[in-house]
Amino acid sequence: MSKSILITGASGFIGSFLVEEALRRGFDTWAGVRPTSSRAYLQDPRIRFIELDMAHRDVLARQLLEHRRAEGGFDYVVHCAGATKCIDPEDFDRVNHVQTCNLADMLTECGMMPRQFIFISTLSVFGPVHEQTYEPIRETDVPCPNTAYGRSKLKAERYLEGLDGFPYVIFRPTGVYGPRERDYYVMAQSIARHVDVAAGFRRQDLTFVYVADVVQAVFRAIERGVERRAYFLSDGQVYSSRTFSDLLIREMGHPWVIRLKFPLFALKCVSLCAEWWAKRRGKTSTLNRDKYNIMKQRNWRCDISPAVRELGYAPDYDLDKGVRIAVAWYKENKWL
Repeated sequence: MSKSILITGASGFIGSFLVEEALRRGFDTWAGVRPTSSRAYLQDPRIRFIELDMAHRDVLARQLLEHRRAEGGFDYVVHCAGATKCIDPEDFDRVNHVQTCNLADMLTECGMMPRQFIFISTLSVFGPVHEQTYEPIRETDVPCPNTAYGRSKLKAERYLEGLDGFPYVIFRPTGVYGPRERDYYVMAQSIARHVDVAAGFRRQDLTFVYVADVVQAVFRAIERGVERRAYFLSDGQVYSSRTFSDLLIREMGHPWVIRLKFPLFALKCVSLCAEWWAKRRGKTSTLNRDKYNIMKQRNWRCDISPAVRELGYAPDYDLDKGVRIAVAWYKENKWL
């Protein structure tokens, strides 16, 4: 009998790849979606859909109990749903923290505690650590997130860690990129318009992880049966601030590019103005105070050795290989 897995945020970038891998491995795969979610990347007829209202505990409990009566529980839950951009910063807490708490609580109260509850968090829960020494961020460091996004994810982590006996596994990936991803795609769009922008003049060490390697880590955790652990994820390499754009330029056929570098104070002014203007129009902005703090951070190194040691995690994609595949996908799908 196949094991069942619930993947929330299944219509999103990472979630859709998790669904594909779960199907490939023969899981009875449930895609947690909202009524308004796009299903563009969820076309496989084997996918089973479930709508979950994680904002309202009573509704969520009813939905889970109905599922339990009809289909039973879930062997595994991968909670990938979340917000990375919000008009109101308080919405980060509502979506990333409160709704995670609601899902964990209702699974427990409905007698549906899974073997593992895998939570996709972020390296941003630690914020600017070792900014002078450029040492890797480690799990023993004290988190000091400086973004609303990072704070909301940290609160969710702390809640899960405080649940007695709850079988959480937390992943904290650094910048995730690949086909279907839209934030790094903005950089490719900018280069297509012949402009490349960088922030700050001091050294910046960046890390990345290709989406398939995040998926690999999740299923290695399932295979190993670990619980009550948290892991950083990157490709194990460290890159300069220009490497990503250099690779984009190469894969996009070497268009001529004007390279601009702005001091941080100028970038901060632009980010705050962009956020204010977007909020007036009821929209989110790619440039905002969270994005400014992310670009300002100089050290994104992180220690993936626990994931390597405990899960057998072995990244298959360095930035060169991953960008090549991502740009080819953008071209094939007429994004570029």
